[in-house]
Amino acid sequence: MKYLVCSSASFILFAYVLPAAHCIQSFVPAMFIFGDSILDTGNNNQLLTIVQANFPPYGRDFVDHKSTGRFCNGKLAIDFIAEAIGFTKYQPAYLSDEAQGNNLLIGANFASAASGYYNFTARLWQNTISLDQQLENFKEYLNKLTAITGKSNASSIIAGGIYLISSGSSDFLQNFYINPLLFTTYTADEFSNLLISSFDNFIRKLYELGARRIGVTSLPPLGCLPAAITSFGFGRNQCVARLNSNAFSFNNKLNDRCQSLKSMFSELNLVVLDIYTPLYDLIMNPADKGFSEVRRGCCGTGLLETSILCNQHSIGTCANASEYVFWDAFHPSETTNQLLATQLQSQGSSLLSNLH
Repeated sequence: MKYLVCSSASFILFAYVLPAAHCIQSFVPAMFIFGDSILDTGNNNQLLTIVQANFPPYGRDFVDHKSTGRFCNGKLAIDFIAEAIGFTKYQPAYLSDEAQGNNLLIGANFASAASGYYNFTARLWQNTISLDQQLENFKEYLNKLTAITGKSNASSIIAGGIYLISSGSSDFLQNFYINPLLFTTYTADEFSNLLISSFDNFIRKLYELGARRIGVTSLPPLGCLPAAITSFGFGRNQCVARLNSNAFSFNNKLNDRCQSLKSMFSELNLVVLDIYTPLYDLIMNPADKGFSEVRRGCCGTGLLETSILCNQHSIGTCANASEYVFWDAFHPSETTNQLLATQLQSQGSSLLSNLH
């Protein structure tokens, strides 16, 4: 296999020419996706876990109204980003049947809902895929890619690809805040330091494997998620300041650590993609973007439901999710994801520049 490189505005357009004359064009050769339910497109479907979304009403507004394992009524932000970059197919969930042959040439999605920077978070939720295991899956992917296209082409794909990571929310909301083994041992500040160390280690390992263009999302305003308000708001229907403060502090540490890593590795293009600010602004001023509901998710009561609690028998599910900032009590609606994707594309524009 060979690839052609064509100039396109300020970007680079890669055209992969396959033996069967099947051509895939995009601004980058591939995307590699790691993290949690914000990015999981179906890996958890293959696991024996309660943390799944491959049933209605998840996916009711997706292509063919199909429940794929995405924790949303429709597309995730990563789907909109893939389309904007130029991919005509989404990166396959690595554990899915689609992750084989030429489908792997455009990258793969390794994310697993309920995983985190802290490996025990994944084990706590019935053995979802930790970041360490996601990295092992990526190594396995590298061998498959090399077998398909040869070592030289595989190296070009790996070096030219974009790597996106979203993690940390489950570490706080689904582990630290509810786990006495953690919150009696560590302060939130100390726990965030552990997460930052894990993030640092993950980036170093990715870099050693050839990754050069990496985008990592900040934590969202954790205290504004419907489930967080329900669980930690003490009956007040407003964002939980303590949780938002913890997220804000973590994000500052994440920015600082990314700057340190970039100074250590001259070839590393590492960008923090801020989702805290745009999501918080949306929650504070929903009408400006056409939303009418921020306190509840669309599914069921919208106060606590996610995963198996959000199902076709959930009472109260809304008719029009586009009016809701959140689809379930943890995850944004497709309309919100589209708005966030636009913000992330702008913030991550340097990941698309100066490709060789």
